Amino acid sequence: MAQRDHVRLEWREPYRTPERVRPVAWTCLCRATVYELCSGGGQAFIRRTVQLDGNATVHESPRWSVNEARTVWTALLSGGVR
Repeated sequence: MAQRDHVRLEWREPYRTPERVRPVAWTCLCRATVYELCSGGGQAFIRRTVQLDGNATVHESPRWSVNEARTVWTALLSGGVR
């Protein structure tokens, strides 16, 4: 749940890049909104999938260093960013 003073992430259309990325952490697939921490090519980002009425909409955060992405991931899980 988002905290009252949370920071908004900028969500974008998924990148079409040739490098391989893989999820390294994720939230429960049973929820309408699923978040994945993805890593590849020395960078990381958060992928958000909203599943409503059988349709899935995917967006991605900007790319960061792996350490910075893990900090944002922790803030996401605690409600500090959305």
